[in-house]
Amino acid sequence: MPRCLFTLLWDTLGEGQEPFAYVLNMAKNGDHYWVFAHVTPSYNQRGERVRYHSNRRVPHADALAKVTGLSGQLLAEERRHPNPQEGMRAGAELIRRQLQTAGLDYSEFVFSLSEHTRLSASLT
Repeated sequence: MPRCLFTLLWDTLGEGQEPFAYVLNMAKNGDHYWVFAHVTPSYNQRGERVRYHSNRRVPHADALAKVTGLSGQLLAEERRHPNPQEGMRAGAELIRRQLQTAGLDYSEFVFSLSEHTRLSASLT
């Protein structure tokens, strides 16, 4: 899973939005599996964010090929840099440029993946 996507996820939460994302999880036995996640904050009685939780669903099968292709591009960009932090920043900048070119935010891109739109094709 590209680290830069987690950067994008936390940035989205920091902007007060609730991101949706395809996430590659690892099971206790080392197997990997994809989920479609919705991350949302929990608030205390004073309205302060105190934690986050994620609702996960089975991902759309038609979207996984596009997601894995994009993840491969981002991982390659991250690995081009010897410093992991630099790689994560470079990967985040790459996905932000691609999203800006397509005129989408990350959540819009994620939802377009299973709709077979031309928008998703511009990033994969």
